Amino acid sequence: MISIADITVRYQDVPVLDRFSLSLPSEGISALSGPSGCGKTTLLRVMAGLLVPDRGRVDLPAPPTILFQEDRLLPWRTAEEHIADVLPRSGRSEAGRWLALVELEGEGGKRPAALSGGMRRRLALARALACGGGTYLLDEPFTGVDEARAARILDRIRGLGVPVVLSSHEPVVVAMADRMVSLSGPPLILKDL
Repeated sequence: MISIADITVRYQDVPVLDRFSLSLPSEGISALSGPSGCGKTTLLRVMAGLLVPDRGRVDLPAPPTILFQEDRLLPWRTAEEHIADVLPRSGRSEAGRWLALVELEGEGGKRPAALSGGMRRRLALARALACGGGTYLLDEPFTGVDEARAARILDRIRGLGVPVVLSSHEPVVVAMADRMVSLSGPPLILKDL
């Protein structure tokens, strides 16, 4: 079970999360849906341990790996090097597998500047997935990616057997998840579950 209990986060005096609680199953894909600025990214950062809440507690079934909204790619590294850099030395030959998972076969030798925006997003996603971890927290993983490709990639991610919590503004992506959590805010509140 993924448990978020009584979380409060304030930026200056503005509450973004105010005694927010949510429970999600520790299997499958859960999608957080809500307008920009409602607190989805803040929630993911708290879940990842990157932001310490003023109060409350998060329990995940296993250590998380986060995909940020920004691609955070190094312009001097190739696509394959981005993946190999996060793999253990003995597993670096697996970089191609992760590129294939996000449909970037044949692009391993290209640097980010030679890739489209959607391709860079998929590279950032592949790198996050290659990091491993027991829970994936994906912030807008399919920005700039067409719906059919996003559906295929999401099915492959589901096949990894690791719990996933993703945020998205794209209704089609949210509809492909195993469960959807509709949110509004700030402060972040559940619209329905």
